[in-house]
Amino acid sequence: QVQLVESGGGLVEQGGSLRLSCLASGCAFSSYAMRWYRQAPGKERELVAYIYPYARDINYGAFVKGRFIISRDDAKNTVYLQMNNLLPEDAGTYYCQRPNGDVWGRGTQVTVSS
Repeated sequence: QVQLVESGGGLVEQGGSLRLSCLASGCAFSSYAMRWYRQAPGKERELVAYIYPYARDINYGAFVKGRFIISRDDAKNTVYLQMNNLLPEDAGTYYCQRPNGDVWGRGTQVTVSS
């Protein structure tokens, strides 16, 4: 059974950084594209970043504006989201998703203080 587990969220000051991780188990990780989404109360769920197998292509949501980096380490079955220069509007629950099969993790909470 495929499972995704996010970690790395927490409280950070505006302008600070966090590195989120998503550990996958029960699948051939390297074969799949992976996504990061986020959602805050009162806001729609939005795509943060998208990475294809072997990082052949990478896409970001328009709001990222160069502040975030998605990467993957297939040997560790892990996809990362490095977030820099965080803003209060970046707060929310961050989820990783495998589009194939629409598999979701439980999410990790990010709080940004000003």
